[in-house]
Amino acid sequence: LLAWADSYLESPKPVVLVGDLNIAHTEEDIWNPSGNRFTSGFLNHEREWFDRFLARGWRDLHRIHFGSRKGPYTWWSNRGQARVLDRGWRIDYVLANSAARPLFKSAEVMREGGLVVSDHAPLIVDLNL
Repeated sequence: LLAWADSYLESPKPVVLVGDLNIAHTEEDIWNPSGNRFTSGFLNHEREWFDRFLARGWRDLHRIHFGSRKGPYTWWSNRGQARVLDRGWRIDYVLANSAARPLFKSAEVMREGGLVVSDHAPLIVDLNL
């Protein structure tokens, strides 16, 4: 992924990478960080890989919009009442190169309680294209 993404990073055209990366990058991206230290998706080596990925120059539009506050999450386990109690993870990302960053206007997680077609919530990003 790094080599492929790097080929687009310096593009003069706006490039946005979107998807479920299955990594909760920071403690703000997971409801229970201490209880998930040894859980796939929040392992140190996964989070360090994501650090290196962002250090190359990709910008996390969700974090730019929501800042360092906890959540909002984009995935919840189907066990218990994780979604109802908002005990989730943020593992879905919209990452932008430097040409796309100035086009970013806003982000929102569409977390309707009745959404039952997926254990993920859509992450909506508004770009001024």
